[in-house]
Amino acid sequence: MAKTAGTSVPTVSKVLRGGTDVSAETRARVMEAVQAVGYTRRAGSKGEGARDESGLSSVLDLVVTHFEGSWANLLTAGVGREAAAAGLDVVLTLAEPHSDWVSRVLRRRSVGAIGTLIDPTSRQFNALCAAGVPVVLIDPMSTPPSGVASIGVANWDGGRMAAEHLLSLGHVRMGVVAGHARHLFSRARVDGFRAAADTATAGNATVSVAHGGWNRAKAATATHTLLDGDPGITGIFACSDSMALGVYDALEARGLRIPGDISVIGFDDLPEAQYITPGLTTVRQPSTELGAAAVKLLLELSRSEDGAARSPARMELATELVVRASTGPASATAAPHR
Repeated sequence: MAKTAGTSVPTVSKVLRGGTDVSAETRARVMEAVQAVGYTRRAGSKGEGARDESGLSSVLDLVVTHFEGSWANLLTAGVGREAAAAGLDVVLTLAEPHSDWVSRVLRRRSVGAIGTLIDPTSRQFNALCAAGVPVVLIDPMSTPPSGVASIGVANWDGGRMAAEHLLSLGHVRMGVVAGHARHLFSRARVDGFRAAADTATAGNATVSVAHGGWNRAKAATATHTLLDGDPGITGIFACSDSMALGVYDALEARGLRIPGDISVIGFDDLPEAQYITPGLTTVRQPSTELGAAAVKLLLELSRSEDGAARSPARMELATELVVRASTGPASATAAPHR
């Protein structure tokens, strides 16, 4: 790697330890060399940093792009409780755009990194892999490289359950407020919803999709777009509970009743789903359990002689439908919504 990067062996070692006294240009050359050579240090190998008597690090990194929101809080609680049970402390690492969060993780020599709401580049993955830092992604936004473990929920099945619930109530003209088009978990939820609608009605149901970007205000705008495009929609599936709140906002602004005029179903089962009026029917994902399972998988990888090779490419936890008051029968005599 040193020869490929045109630098010294100590400099390469310093970069892989997250050293700060290396120029950005040199660091970039070393990272390119890591990718070109394909070097990998065995996960769980001993190095600098806080370690217990077994030789394992006493900390793990939870890497996120933001800390706000009920879902992030539930996930963090699961990670924290499981880590504490294993005698580990959790370091929250903020991966802001263009920040060198990888070097901060390498500097700590943690037991490994759990990434959520992030989309690491191949160079970042390679740097962590080269330093022997195992990684577990929670519901990755895009397809991770081969050998990178991930854990998530049954998103496709959750979308299917949402559609089947609305269909069972007589809804055949439906709308979906999706997240981002490029996010795998958003696409899976939409695909599951579409598949169920097509299968159950032999293609006679209509499903219109607009993107709300996981944001309440944008979801409200997306809802207006859906209803302007098809005023006959009687059921809306929001791919997150936070976006379902935006659907509520838009329907209130249009003078429409939930579920009298339009039924609404979300995804997550956040605490807010129980407290809004009417209570939100939603697809529950076990967020706290997801965080705990990610820690267990990371520890398994860190203690393995060849964690990447023996780890499952993908683990999924089940989703389930939670029915509340926001969904009801479609009215056969409902007038178009304006």
